[in-house]
Amino acid sequence: MSRQQQQTQGVVLTGYHSNAELLPKTGLCAPSSCPSAQDHESTVPSRRTGHYTVQQNQNTQHGDRYGPASTTSITKTSSTEPSSLPNPSSAACPKSQLSSSPKPGSSPRHSPNSRTRPRPSCQRSNSQDSLDELEMDDYWKEVENITCSGGEAGRGEGGGEGEVQEDEQQKIPEEGEQEEAWLTEAGLARLFDDSLATDQDQEEDSAVFLSTLTRTQAAAVERRVASLQQTLLRRRNRQHVPDVRDIFRPPEKDEQPSKLKRGSENGQRDVTSAETETELNVEVAFSEQALNYKDNHQGLKVNTSPNSPDDKLPNFKLLRDKTGQTRIGDLSPLDMKKVRRLVLVEMTALFDTAGIDLKAHKAVKVKTKESGLFAVPLATLLDQDQRRAPGTKVPFILQRLISHIEEEGLDTEGLLRIPGAATRVKSLCQELESSFYDGMFPWPQLKQHDAASLLKLFIRELPHPLLTVEYLSAFISVNKLPTKKQQLQALNLLVLLLPEPNRDTLKALVEFFQRVIDHQAKNKMTLNNVSVVMAPNIFMFKGFRSKVTEQQEFSMATSTANIVRLLIRYQNLLWTIPKFIVTQVRQQNMESQRKQNKERAVRKLLKKITTDKPSDKAVPEESSQGFIRVQAPQFSKVSMAVELTAELQAADVLTRFLSQDSLVAVKREELCLYEIGGNIKERCLDGETYMKDLFQLNPTAEWVIKAVQR
Repeated sequence: MSRQQQQTQGVVLTGYHSNAELLPKTGLCAPSSCPSAQDHESTVPSRRTGHYTVQQNQNTQHGDRYGPASTTSITKTSSTEPSSLPNPSSAACPKSQLSSSPKPGSSPRHSPNSRTRPRPSCQRSNSQDSLDELEMDDYWKEVENITCSGGEAGRGEGGGEGEVQEDEQQKIPEEGEQEEAWLTEAGLARLFDDSLATDQDQEEDSAVFLSTLTRTQAAAVERRVASLQQTLLRRRNRQHVPDVRDIFRPPEKDEQPSKLKRGSENGQRDVTSAETETELNVEVAFSEQALNYKDNHQGLKVNTSPNSPDDKLPNFKLLRDKTGQTRIGDLSPLDMKKVRRLVLVEMTALFDTAGIDLKAHKAVKVKTKESGLFAVPLATLLDQDQRRAPGTKVPFILQRLISHIEEEGLDTEGLLRIPGAATRVKSLCQELESSFYDGMFPWPQLKQHDAASLLKLFIRELPHPLLTVEYLSAFISVNKLPTKKQQLQALNLLVLLLPEPNRDTLKALVEFFQRVIDHQAKNKMTLNNVSVVMAPNIFMFKGFRSKVTEQQEFSMATSTANIVRLLIRYQNLLWTIPKFIVTQVRQQNMESQRKQNKERAVRKLLKKITTDKPSDKAVPEESSQGFIRVQAPQFSKVSMAVELTAELQAADVLTRFLSQDSLVAVKREELCLYEIGGNIKERCLDGETYMKDLFQLNPTAEWVIKAVQR
């Protein structure tokens, strides 16, 4: 059957009429008479200044962004839009594309003009309460610009390699597959795979990990193990399937919880009662806080500050922690592996508590370009950049585009909103592909709007979404959480779950967006404006719109814009590791050391070896007398004694060291005091860390000054 024969449905936009006089007389249809999302027709004028007459055509079919599309005819008779900035979409989208022969993929359901149709009240969500409906016009303009560009500008000369099986970038897991993947990612494959039961190290690691979980985290694991057990029993007749009761045995009567764990539980009872609306408690698991909130607000409807503008978002702040804040990059790779496993379980437990079922999609390998700039995987880009400059964390091309926009001025009106001409952007893209690394690209001639269009093109042309196929639906589901605080906590966990290249690239972007917003007096780009314009570029990966209904797309527009808004507004909080996660890492390290010491003691007794020493170091005599010994092996002054006082902070230790060693050539901001050993592998200390409090938490640690390793 030909593609023309397969076309069955579509719409024709036959005319545009001014609403200047009609606007006060019109309203939305009654809920009982609202049409469904599939046959949503309307002659009701939009909330702006005009509307299109819509005619249904039964002989056409909606196409996806890159596939066949319906035939659309648009005749614009009058328009009076005084409020919007000039939109040179006519330059980016030739008139011929807006006539009877549109460019493939410009389906009316994806056209910004479809926003003129009234939306069913059931589509309202928490995120829509925060973003005014009128502000979403820029979202649909951006979708139109993306559609008009056809997604082809980023292909360059060799782009054909990246254009393969767009609809197969994500795959819905089969029954039981999701639970298996989740448990494997959490390092708990032994709970469902008998073949791993003989691996003593794996078994001990799982036992240590499970022993540090909170009740909500343990419930999340238990729920998935139980679900998988049922699936396995249905799938095949196994002789033995691990039972949940074998995994989560009740503790023995003589077992006592560790001091760290008991402290967290006490913290939950004591701190949350005094916690204010804008204070973020990071000492107690987010899922435990959510469960407490749910118990206290059972049956109550949650209101989330409707129509809150940029400056009315809650000014969240972290509760002061004397042992210091831990940012991404402060911990060693070994401890970060533990962090990721714990965060996965905690994120799932948080959504479970809210009754939100996350259906993670599985990324499918697709053929991609192995070199170039656009439509190249982040890992490939960083690999080729790191060969030129080791340690690179953000692709050179993205860094250069951002720096060019900032050098040429962030005051350009409509920056990020007004697109460059599609043909010119395509030509620039091809020129960058061929001459970027040679240093021959004419950057001085690159206009601001063209540079911004190239930046957006880079993001949406990534073979897989920046937020990853696995977690994209989880990011969108954040809007379903009942409070802004829980939404922020979920985003914090999701940022920690992103692969390092994605996380670093996202960080560079949100920092740039904030600098654009800082110049809003001149460029007219507020937090809401930037969020609305960037959301389609970040969330709409290839084949995405062919998989969602029109109603879902309308609902997701405000949802995704709200997620981008929160990522920008609270970026200083989102790239931190909550204290309760660090506490659980310390518990795991302590439990592992305890097991190792027990094994050493047994071997020592059997072999009668007196030279073996336990790994736990005794508290140095200096420390017992109120002093710590700070090491600096990389510098001329290799060590110094520092007296522990109640007010001594890590920044004070650095100041004293630099005042006593004038030969240090490294800048102060490049130095860090590290906590090494004891119940942590390695941790770069926040300057406001109170040393006496941290010493009491980890008395056997060593304190070392060295250059920051990031």
